[in-house]
Amino acid sequence: MSAPVFTAAEAKKVETFLRSKLNPKLAVRLRQRADECAEIYIESELLGVVSKNVEEGETSYSFEIVILDIDLEGI
Repeated sequence: MSAPVFTAAEAKKVETFLRSKLNPKLAVRLRQRADECAEIYIESELLGVVSKNVEEGETSYSFEIVILDIDLEGI
């Protein structure tokens, strides 16, 4: 069974939702190859990925952000 493909229409819906909840400058960009993930950016900075999950006919999206220790220096 292949992984669910993240479509442009889904990316736009997720982007609209995340902009309303987190940051109006946030952008959801599809990856070069079609897969179950899209990348989340604020301006030119990659913030994380959003994954599409389909189980038992239900679709959900998981947002994962990676924070490096060097990102926390000086805070």
